[in-house]
Amino acid sequence: MYDSFNRRINYLRVSVTDRCNLRCTYCMPPEGVKMISHADILSYEEILEVIQMAVSMGIDKVRITGGEPLVRKGIVDFIAQVAIIHGIRDFGLTTNGILLEEFAQALSVAGLHRINISLDTMDPIRYKEITRGGELSRVLKGIAAARKAGLEPVKINCVIQNSSDEPDARAVREFCHENHLEVRFIHQMDLGEGCFTIVENGHGGDCMRCNRLRLTANGRIKPCLFSNLEFDIRKMGIKAAIEAAVGLKPEQGTVNTSDFFHNIGG
Repeated sequence: MYDSFNRRINYLRVSVTDRCNLRCTYCMPPEGVKMISHADILSYEEILEVIQMAVSMGIDKVRITGGEPLVRKGIVDFIAQVAIIHGIRDFGLTTNGILLEEFAQALSVAGLHRINISLDTMDPIRYKEITRGGELSRVLKGIAAARKAGLEPVKINCVIQNSSDEPDARAVREFCHENHLEVRFIHQMDLGEGCFTIVENGHGGDCMRCNRLRLTANGRIKPCLFSNLEFDIRKMGIKAAIEAAVGLKPEQGTVNTSDFFHNIGG
């Protein structure tokens, strides 16, 4: 599939839930957010239908996101069902790592190719502050479990305020170097203000190279993270929603005033 700016669209990010077991300061406001009702969340069967249709239309890279995807019941069986869809060459999952020690081996056996793990600091106290209660030790055990399970390359996503030379970012870089992990530095974004930059050591935020669509947990296909455009698969049908998203994908991001990071998958 190609959009109107001749960009090949071959990447689908799939949010399976808006729930999360952390409350990161850059993802959720202090007062929390209103969760999508369970009745509105897509079933695994519906999500599989979307992925199958998208792959038949040219998608060959799929990434599972949340919220935190590992909090959704039945996630390993779902991963196994996605893994057997013919035509997917790159199949990944993004997680905060809290539950990864428990799930890494099962995810690998199910057919997941690789994994991205969020890690913004190596200081346990700072980690607890940023995540509003998370335990850094659980993430580190999850990273080790992912490597042992063969979910490689293991990529680390580190959110930074201003620079990758910040103390927290430098510590994360050193940890990754010592443990043969790939690290990407993501400048903190603001959907409503339209604030984003190109990811360091990655392609996110580079509008001219953007190749992705997003499926939200409640069934909207979004052509751009920084846009209010969305197309409801339940109302339009899957194929029509995908075609509309590709056809109307904007040249570059502007602002998104209708979503939060927790429900769009980042």
